[in-house]
Amino acid sequence: MASLKDMRVRIAATKATQKITKAMQMVAASKLRRAQVAAEAARPYAERMTKVLGSIAAAVAGSDSAPRLLAGTGNDKVQLLVVCTAERGLCGPFNSSIVRLAREKANALMSQGKDVKILCVGRKGQDQLRRVYGKQIIETIELRGIKQIGFEQAEMIAKKIVALFDGGEFDVCTLFFSRFRSVIAQVPTALQIIPPLFEQAKEGDKEAGPAAAYEYEPEEEDILADLLPRNLSVQVFRALLENAASEQGARMSAMDNATRNAGEMIRKQTLTYNRTRQAMITKELIEIISGAEAL
Repeated sequence: MASLKDMRVRIAATKATQKITKAMQMVAASKLRRAQVAAEAARPYAERMTKVLGSIAAAVAGSDSAPRLLAGTGNDKVQLLVVCTAERGLCGPFNSSIVRLAREKANALMSQGKDVKILCVGRKGQDQLRRVYGKQIIETIELRGIKQIGFEQAEMIAKKIVALFDGGEFDVCTLFFSRFRSVIAQVPTALQIIPPLFEQAKEGDKEAGPAAAYEYEPEEEDILADLLPRNLSVQVFRALLENAASEQGARMSAMDNATRNAGEMIRKQTLTYNRTRQAMITKELIEIISGAEAL
């Protein structure tokens, strides 16, 4: 049985841990507001660019002059998985949920005889994937020293992806990230970005509006050659912003749970300490009374 001193040390250590988790929760809540605003502001631009590209791509579908970023290589033998995770932990299941989705995708592709390559954005994803897929990881991009994610980081990542594609390193590229929904809900998402998949407008869709014929100047192929790399950067930037908001939301929720658990542990430890102390005092009183009676 632990002594009273050990119990006091344990209670003090738990209280110190509770202060740390409470502070981390408050910091995450402060960062969450800014990250959430940035993620929500990036969604309309990314969605509108996807719709515009989908409209232009439909006009050149099946054309021999379509850019390779749009048409692909005509094969899907080599698959590149871009797994975006956080640089730090203590954010609940945020990192593991993204890695789990990427792992399921990799296993499904490998079972079909496909070659899988993995590009990790964030240290935590690389730490979890290297145990099983160490040979498939071709590079890890760390953003640890960057306080606030900017478009230049997304553009740098997009240029690496395009360079790999131009070098014939892969045929299909899929981006993995966590889409922010709320503080307690983050949705792991897989988005194919090379060749991009565009949703076709459904008949009777009010948001799609009436069908119209457009004339492009310059030609569609020239517009796509400029917009496709930019769209790749925009989609990566959106994924990084969604990840940043999801990470802070998950960390805020995880630290709140940790703070509550620490409070419950302190309550139980204090109760055990008081009971033990009372038992020792009672034992000492019995010994004194017994000694007095023996005299």
